Amino acid sequence: MFKTLMTSAVALTLATSVFAGNPMVGGAAMYESRNIVENAVNSKDHTTLVAAVKAAGLVETLQGDGPFTVFAPTNDAFAKLKAGTVESLLKPENKAMLAKILTCHVVGADAMSTAIKGMIDDDGGAHTVPTLGGCMLKATYKGDKIMLEDERGRTINVTIADVDQSNGVIHVVDTVILPAM
Repeated sequence: MFKTLMTSAVALTLATSVFAGNPMVGGAAMYESRNIVENAVNSKDHTTLVAAVKAAGLVETLQGDGPFTVFAPTNDAFAKLKAGTVESLLKPENKAMLAKILTCHVVGADAMSTAIKGMIDDDGGAHTVPTLGGCMLKATYKGDKIMLEDERGRTINVTIADVDQSNGVIHVVDTVILPAM
């Protein structure tokens, strides 16, 4: 009995430690051993993002070695866009625009929130963040809350930070980042 109890305790400890460092996202465990796409497909809050990544042809890229920091908008973030925008962007003829918007959510680095805050502090309260899509974001923070400003002057809030991935990190955001256009 004691051996069984100890074996169960060890198994529970090991299972918990697999994703103990990562928050749950969209009701799903996020595993540090999986890449950005492998984790994102399990989040019920990111079905629109996953569909968009597929439509834009970015799955292979985001499964690559990275490192990547992805500011991952939720389904609710996409729902804030003007009616019909998401449906229009998912059309094959708008693939280039969709890819541009999505890559404005990706940075070619593995930047956890502490690193982002450090860069903000080093730059006197605001840090310019260049994205793979060519967008320039302005990062700031207040307390534990990190905010981004896109090229249109819109505020994007990080709602879940530091979701560690095998090829980078995801920070869940409440608004879709848009380029200046």
